Amino acid sequence: MANVTLTINDKAVTVPAGTTVLEAARQAGFFIPTLCHSEENPGFGACRMCVVEIQGARNLPASCVTEAANGMVVDTESPAVIEARRTIIELLLANHPTDCLTCDKNGDCRLQEYAYRYDVKKSSFEGQKKSYPIDDSNPYILRDSNKCILCGKCVSICQEVEGRAVIDFAHRGFNTIVTPAIDQSLGESDCVYCARCVAVCPVAALTYKPMAGKGRAWEFTKKSVTCKFCDSGCKFNLNIKDGKVVGVAAQPPGKSRPLCLKGRLGIELLYVDQPLAPMLKKDGEFVEVTWAEALNLDDVLEKLKAVEK
Repeated sequence: MANVTLTINDKAVTVPAGTTVLEAARQAGFFIPTLCHSEENPGFGACRMCVVEIQGARNLPASCVTEAANGMVVDTESPAVIEARRTIIELLLANHPTDCLTCDKNGDCRLQEYAYRYDVKKSSFEGQKKSYPIDDSNPYILRDSNKCILCGKCVSICQEVEGRAVIDFAHRGFNTIVTPAIDQSLGESDCVYCARCVAVCPVAALTYKPMAGKGRAWEFTKKSVTCKFCDSGCKFNLNIKDGKVVGVAAQPPGKSRPLCLKGRLGIELLYVDQPLAPMLKKDGEFVEVTWAEALNLDDVLEKLKAVEK
């Protein structure tokens, strides 16, 4: 494959043809902020946080969807770029709740991190605040659409698994929302609670209910473990506080790793000091079930017995 050479912040960078400016800059050690971009689902280009200045360009293009080209001259932190990023943050904060002091995502929120980095203390825009009810309809995922920044990462990661595509964008303009079909709650939808969406959410629009109130991001030590229920090899993080495993969270899933509720529940049973009783939906209602039922252990045993025969 042919290579291209461009200049980023006065440094010559050579990358394979087809590489985006964002990837080239990161390979060269330069920071570019992103909200909607993910390695699993690249090319969305919605949030515009990753804009850069390219010599000769008429505007500030999003680096995540702009291919590097020979002779291109890029500035990732010019005054125009900084001003654009500050404006984007202010526009997001105009509609965003400011309950950082009590938010479980405090210390692990991408929007908070960028507001600090670019010294945005408050929005200069007086935007209308959203007042959606918090979706508390299932025992595993808490959905607060008031904090959603419409980055689309949860939508794309859910659609990546064939047969899921449980959530998508609905409505228009200020009323745009990420939701299951016909504005159902997650509890009413076909959501399987794998928590792929929670793992990629950059803010607190989607959080783990079992982890609520158990600690802030900086209080946890994370230890990676691999699920062995199947050959997908999905990755989870044990959240350890004061020497105890208080919860299990999915790592951002790679391609071909679908994640599932059974995997997370199995790891909770194995590692968490006081795991919550598992719950499954029966006749449209969530009810407590045994661990054997939640993990399909009875079915597994029957299949093993059939193999032995």
